Amino acid sequence: MQFHGTHKRVLVLLGHPNKDTLSGALADSYERGAREAGHSVVRVNISDLQFEPILHKGYKAIQELEPDLKTLQTQIKEAEHIVIIYPNWWCTMPALFKGLFDRMWLPGFAFRFPKDAHGKPALIPQQLLKGKSARVFVVCGSHPFLIWLLFGDFTNEISRGILGFSGIHNRVTRFGPSETAPQWKRDHWLHKAYRLGTRAK
Repeated sequence: MQFHGTHKRVLVLLGHPNKDTLSGALADSYERGAREAGHSVVRVNISDLQFEPILHKGYKAIQELEPDLKTLQTQIKEAEHIVIIYPNWWCTMPALFKGLFDRMWLPGFAFRFPKDAHGKPALIPQQLLKGKSARVFVVCGSHPFLIWLLFGDFTNEISRGILGFSGIHNRVTRFGPSETAPQWKRDHWLHKAYRLGTRAK
């Protein structure tokens, strides 16, 4: 496919273990909007991937990446815009999704700490995914502002600690309260995801 104008290579990554949820519907809406606007879209569901989510020895030993994780790393490298959708569980992402980043967001792929002539690592990492953009959708059971007021920024982990750390400029959209939202509100959220998809924003 030839890319021209504002058409982009988009990766849609659903971090909810259950596709039949509001998170899954948002991923579907964004994907549909992007495809209908002519963007090239790759869709990945965390529930379809086969991998061990536990980094058993931290970074002190090499834990070979499974084929699905190697493929996802390639898809991330090839994407110009990355879309991440997940529910807010206990002020963070689902454990399986966090395990995905623990396993594959590695030095040499997302970042590296260059060493000087004496072998001392730099204080500031080299961002290996710089130049990409991302949109994060976080679905909250309670009102997002109330969660922020009580517990602080619950999106800092993905926005700054993972994406920003690797050089990916990102924006976060929070939807909630999802548990009590009427259908018209949910439809509004889905339409917003669709509109953002058409613009790959």
